[in-house]
Amino acid sequence: MFNVVTSVGIIMVNKALMATHGFSFATTLTGLHFATTTLMTLVMKWLGYIQPSYLPVPELIKFVFFANLSIVGMNVSLMWNSVGFYQIAKLCIIPVLCFLEILFDKVRYSRDTKLSILLVLVGVAVCTVTDVSVNSQGLIAAIIAVWSTALQQHYVHHLQRKYSLGSFNLLGHTAPAQAASLLILGPFVDFWLTNKRVDTFNYTAIVTFFIVLSCIIAVGTNLSQFICIGRFTAVSFQVLGHMKTILVLTLGFLFFGKEGLNFHVALGMMLAVIGMIWYGNASSKPGGKERQVYSTPSEKTQKHGIPSSQSELDQKNIRLFKLKFKMGIPRLDDHAATISLANTS
Repeated sequence: MFNVVTSVGIIMVNKALMATHGFSFATTLTGLHFATTTLMTLVMKWLGYIQPSYLPVPELIKFVFFANLSIVGMNVSLMWNSVGFYQIAKLCIIPVLCFLEILFDKVRYSRDTKLSILLVLVGVAVCTVTDVSVNSQGLIAAIIAVWSTALQQHYVHHLQRKYSLGSFNLLGHTAPAQAASLLILGPFVDFWLTNKRVDTFNYTAIVTFFIVLSCIIAVGTNLSQFICIGRFTAVSFQVLGHMKTILVLTLGFLFFGKEGLNFHVALGMMLAVIGMIWYGNASSKPGGKERQVYSTPSEKTQKHGIPSSQSELDQKNIRLFKLKFKMGIPRLDDHAATISLANTS
């Protein structure tokens, strides 16, 4: 809910900022978002809420490269492609993430989980994809945008697991690097995309207010993204992202005009929401979405689906308990400790 509220909120603010007031410097604005997030992490460190942690510089450089390439790639894809093809490209992020999870994390999806993801994609496509035109440079930009976004989101989950980093810790490492790189490159990228200079824009009081508001909400958006991906997976985060798309469309119709609302848009929304509910139910069931274990399991392990390492530990505990029983009546605390150890494993 934290991610949905902040993401939809920042989209509404940015839509007013860019569409109504003409501030079209998206890359520079993203740099300001990460600069504000960096200030938040510094305050959290000063208050003691962020503990010292370690992230190797090569890992940080790879993450920042994928993240910044994703931001620039999405902006270029939107500029060079029709809105319809841009939306199709965004829908391709989920299949790419599924491929990455199967390849690197050995994740296995059930049939219901796969079908629910397909229904979400169909529903979002029905309500967002309109005219579709493709050109060679637009196709290249879309491919770069899709793969860099998928790699960045998959990398968040990978870094949090590998280095035991919490969401605040990971933000503390990545936000300063992203802020510095985007604020340096952002004005040049935005000038290339819009043929306008960010320093010559007329910054009125209302524009400045919306920029500050966008930066404040972005802190929650950046933090909640890392929380969601760390708690769930990048695929689940993308499915959640399409729920935000439906909410943005609905709020757009309410606040910015209802001329785009018709039967096929309403049908697409309905299909997408049903697919998201189905995905939540299917992926949470046993076997709906799980990591494969390649160690050779015992017959009992195969029957009950328990990893062999846990089964072996259970067997050792049982043998230890039998040995103590032969030597004398085991104390209650020995028995409790044995069962506790097995359950903890």
